[in-house]
Amino acid sequence: MRFDILTIFPEYFNSFIKSSLIEKAIKKGLIEINIHDLRNWSINKHGQVDDKIFGGGPGMLLRIEPIYMALKEILGAQEYDGKGKLKKDPKTKVVLFSASGEVLKQKKVIDFSSYDRIVMICGRYEGVDFRVKEHLTDEEISIGEYVLFGGEAPAMVLIEGVSRYVDGVLGNEESLKEESFVEEGYVEYPQYTRPSKFVISDDVSWDVPDVLISGDHKKIEDFKK
Repeated sequence: MRFDILTIFPEYFNSFIKSSLIEKAIKKGLIEINIHDLRNWSINKHGQVDDKIFGGGPGMLLRIEPIYMALKEILGAQEYDGKGKLKKDPKTKVVLFSASGEVLKQKKVIDFSSYDRIVMICGRYEGVDFRVKEHLTDEEISIGEYVLFGGEAPAMVLIEGVSRYVDGVLGNEESLKEESFVEEGYVEYPQYTRPSKFVISDDVSWDVPDVLISGDHKKIEDFKK
């Protein structure tokens, strides 16, 4: 699985790609993460990639030209059909993160995991020129009904969610079988570990449910359900 991230803050991902299972997956060659600085495709020598909004309004928008040129190069794509559309491999998804996008749920994460490559556009400021959504992306995704500084945090969320479905990334693949949200409305049951009795004071303790340490497998399964 290959992930490409288009951002104006590439340093945002420095610690992410060197942490925990993500770093291990990269070293094993199970996933590949490429971070592209949008300013490399800026419209002038000053590294400008944004501009004022037509019709007025606060803030700035990322311009379409640098995003278009970046995608064209990253995808190795050529224009076709006379409308500037970018032809790409059908196993590649181009995703734009925005507050107006479809809220990311587990079924969508599983769907994304069936692709070979996901290219992610991280908006900033007031977002991106609407023509990016209209002409250059396959999916518009939000990770929740709230506003963030940009699309970098959602990109990390999507990478983590999808990477868990790449063979070999998880140490125990059984973890995926009883996972929250895989089935509609299903959230994992309460889980405990040692000590079975956590003593707070002489007359207070927080205990693991008796059924889980009873050894009765039928009752334990009923508890989980």
